[in-house]
Amino acid sequence: MRWLVAVPLLAALAGAAHAELLLDGIAAQVGGEIVLVSEVREAAGPAAARARAQGARDEDIRELYLEVLEQMIERALIQQLVQRAEIGASDAEVDDAIASIARENGLTSEKLRTTVEAQGMPYALYRDRIRSEIEHARVINDLVATKTRVEERELKKLYEEQIEKQPQGGEQFFLRVIVVTAKGDAPDARDVACSQVDAAKARVSSGEAFEAVARELSEANPESGGEQGWVHESELAAWMRDPVEALPAGGVSDRIEAGFGCGIVQVVERRAFVPLSFEQAREGLHRRVFEERMAVEYKKFVARLREQTYIERKGIFGESGAQRRPPPRSEPGEPGF
Repeated sequence: MRWLVAVPLLAALAGAAHAELLLDGIAAQVGGEIVLVSEVREAAGPAAARARAQGARDEDIRELYLEVLEQMIERALIQQLVQRAEIGASDAEVDDAIASIARENGLTSEKLRTTVEAQGMPYALYRDRIRSEIEHARVINDLVATKTRVEERELKKLYEEQIEKQPQGGEQFFLRVIVVTAKGDAPDARDVACSQVDAAKARVSSGEAFEAVARELSEANPESGGEQGWVHESELAAWMRDPVEALPAGGVSDRIEAGFGCGIVQVVERRAFVPLSFEQAREGLHRRVFEERMAVEYKKFVARLREQTYIERKGIFGESGAQRRPPPRSEPGEPGF
């Protein structure tokens, strides 16, 4: 299977400082299949554009494209495994998955298709991506998750170490923040940071969503709208403690000056803190430990696939020092994965 896509690739891939288009070609060979340069361009293009807008260097953009290529090699390895193991998703399974996605978003399947196509994605390509997600999940569940174990005694030990010593009362707050740090040693560095925070507060006061402004300006968890999650009163940072404790649910603080610069805080919710029993915490602990271990097993699993498959990165991608891996020597009867 080939992942066919196309958008301009920045010349930073080749280490050049000026934008210059590259002709299409082969970025990598994975077993008997190839990944095209145009495929890497399509996959990495949006992230590269965002990075450029944020001042990324040519070396940073090159590294981004190399990382995307590695992700595409991994996808190709998984797809080859799906074909060998004959665990591909049927059309009916794809239909069911799309119908489920539509229901979760309050849409009919027909309306979902219209929405997908309105965003410029051919519906056939959308179906292929859903199929790939189903098959990837199947590989993880059948070949990785089954090897991941979590013992009850481990959960109890983790509870004793991390939760049993939790506070026995008080309040906790669900917080979002907009933080801007002072840049450099200039005398007005803090004033510049604080003026940005003042402007952010004004936008929030005029009706803009706090999280939307945080995504644009905050240096603390911008990808999640400045979200800090639930924080117990005993764990509040000194710079925000007094304003947070004084704010009602939904309230936003005035500008707070601190050693790092300036910030504002939104108390999304506040509630009395109720300690968790082991029974209440068990499911969350199990999920966390299981996901952490499965991530480790998945990396090992993909590493084995890479060792068993001939992989060659070509052209500008080959300049990264990637090695060629010969095909594995499988014993008779071995499945090769």
